[in-house]
Amino acid sequence: MNDTDHICDFGILRELRKREGLSISDLALQSGVSASVISKLERNRSKAEIDTIFRIARVFGLTLSDLISLAENRTSHLVPAEKYRSGDFNFRRVSYTNVRCMHASAKAGSKVSRPGMHRDDFELCWVLKGHLRITLPNEVCELKNGMSIQFDALLEHTYEALEDSEIVITHIRKGKRF
Repeated sequence: MNDTDHICDFGILRELRKREGLSISDLALQSGVSASVISKLERNRSKAEIDTIFRIARVFGLTLSDLISLAENRTSHLVPAEKYRSGDFNFRRVSYTNVRCMHASAKAGSKVSRPGMHRDDFELCWVLKGHLRITLPNEVCELKNGMSIQFDALLEHTYEALEDSEIVITHIRKGKRF
């Protein structure tokens, strides 16, 4: 028995199974877990054994921790935006465990170097309005309305608004390296 069983909703198994077009019998056959155990798990009528969840997770291409996380986090997670200023840019930011999203506006001539807080992330910048220059160690890119760029956020970089601009910057946590 797992300590998280009482807070996990394994009804997610039914949703995953149906999304993949699998019957309970199909999932039982592919996972080696009995159909009755799967049915009870889907209805939260049984405690989840680690080995059972591991075997079911593999059928869906998930890790054990991914499946448990889905079962633990069945509701949405709301966070308010926080306002801040970095360089000459005005930002609003929302942060979650694996992603941070920032909406920024800047007047022509505004500049910011290494905006915001960086972890080991990928950074994606999407220009919603205006014209922006991004300077990276070995390249300079100019982006206009509708264009985007992705790069390693740990690289030194500078944003410069060549026109009044509005952008979205997203930091996406890199996957585990080992």
